[in-house]
Amino acid sequence: MICEKILGQLQDFDCSGKEIEYVDIEWHEAFKKIHKKMTDHGREIGIRMDDTILKRGLLQDDVIYQDDQIVIAVNIPPCEIIKISMLPGHENQIPKVCYEIGNRHAPLFFGETDDTFVTVYNEPMMQMLLGIHGVKAEKKIEKLNFNKKISASVHNHHH
Repeated sequence: MICEKILGQLQDFDCSGKEIEYVDIEWHEAFKKIHKKMTDHGREIGIRMDDTILKRGLLQDDVIYQDDQIVIAVNIPPCEIIKISMLPGHENQIPKVCYEIGNRHAPLFFGETDDTFVTVYNEPMMQMLLGIHGVKAEKKIEKLNFNKKISASVHNHHH
């Protein structure tokens, strides 16, 4: 089975009487056009998207297939992240944090409040963030919310 379009979001579909299957797409795969995957029900699928996926990405609960019996939706599994927040009185560090993360071409997301952010975990990033005065950085395992992306570059970039 080949899935070639995003048909919408799961909450917008009438799934009564249909089996819902999920296909895991890791955060770093969300902007790739071609995948060979297995659903959580053991069904092998191919995903072949057009170029719009390079900017939009696959999102949690995107429906990529539907017929009379099944609906196949995307699941973005949790991953290691860094939750970043500014200590009171250090909000002036927000531009520095955003610059440093962007300079490393890492994805950056808004957090729950105006002074919180999320990026993907790696140890050098964590150490850099912990070295910025007035910044709190915590390692967690959570789902990334691509609806809150500031930048989500996942491609290698070389200078």
